[in-house]
Amino acid sequence: MKIFVTMPDGSTKTLEGTVGWQVMEIIKAAGIPIRAECGGACACATCHVYVDPAWLPKLPKAKPEEIDMLDMAMVVKDSSRLSCQVIFTPELDGLKLTIAPDSL
Repeated sequence: MKIFVTMPDGSTKTLEGTVGWQVMEIIKAAGIPIRAECGGACACATCHVYVDPAWLPKLPKAKPEEIDMLDMAMVVKDSSRLSCQVIFTPELDGLKLTIAPDSL
């Protein structure tokens, strides 16, 4: 299973997805230096990503805590999510996202 990640500079990486892991954990395990300062506790916005709009309907809705944390992120878009709040499932095989510039 794969996750396709676009870096802020436009380069792309294909990651192996692990079912049950936070997308943030998968990104970090691949060696991408996403900040993720709170370690996935939804207590910061340093794992901010932009999800490809075609994938947004396949994700669970953001919880109020995530929405509150996104208020701390820079350049928030309609497709913004915290990668620590997205759990990788088989349905997300092929997920496409871009790491927000403020997350590196």
